[in-house]
Amino acid sequence: MSTDLKPPAVQQELEQEQPPSPPTRAPGRVLGLLRDGVTKSVAILALLALWEVAPRAGLVDRTFLPPFSEVAQAWWGLLTSGQLASNTQASLTRSLVGFGLAVLIAVPLGLLIGWYRPVADLLSPLLELFRNTAALALLPVFILILGIGETSKISIVLYACVWPILLNTISAVRTVDPTLLRLARSLNLPPLRLFQKVILPASVPAVFTGIRLAGSVSILVLVAAEMVGAKAGLGYLINASQFNFAIPQMYAGIVTISVLGLLFNQLLVALERRFTRWRAPLSA
Repeated sequence: MSTDLKPPAVQQELEQEQPPSPPTRAPGRVLGLLRDGVTKSVAILALLALWEVAPRAGLVDRTFLPPFSEVAQAWWGLLTSGQLASNTQASLTRSLVGFGLAVLIAVPLGLLIGWYRPVADLLSPLLELFRNTAALALLPVFILILGIGETSKISIVLYACVWPILLNTISAVRTVDPTLLRLARSLNLPPLRLFQKVILPASVPAVFTGIRLAGSVSILVLVAAEMVGAKAGLGYLINASQFNFAIPQMYAGIVTISVLGLLFNQLLVALERRFTRWRAPLSA
């Protein structure tokens, strides 16, 4: 006879004492994602609906603001003809090159200025001089010196992107929690290890804030630069469509820029989460 057999009352009590298995979270997570997606899409869908209805109802002149369906048709026509792809490629190449160079220059320089006071004292007058000079105000200077080719456009993007990254990096280094610094110094960490283990990780969130700001600036400044002396790019497409009174094509270019900016920002947000996974999530 098996020794595992127990009276029914005892067996029932044991089953009641066992903790219930945790419910699966997959359906709840999917529903949460769907709910968030619907919530975030309501405003955009409402804007598109208003864009479609207002010109047809005579609230605005459809000559200057055509319905969204006509803009979508124009966007599809530009896509199938290859104009949208070629102009988008030209803009993205200039923007990404200028943005990448700005990150490579501004992040190390900002860390150096924020950490070493003599370097900050030496470069502060120049920083204060150039940080208050708008990038688009210097566009004629860049064109005069570098011409109307790719170099001037990449340079103006580089100049515009350097400042948000540089200033946020300097501020990030100088505003590290003093408690962390005192704790690290109490462990007799050498300066290089202190910078590597404390300063740099604590600065990453603020540095990425500057990088995200520079990402949006890189596209906006480039579009303005492409409206002057360019033969390709989304700024050129918008400007040429305006001169030819191809209004749906003009709005199609504007919508493309908005979508590219949104995607670029989401990519930077994903990178920021990847590099700051050590941070404790904030409680709701």
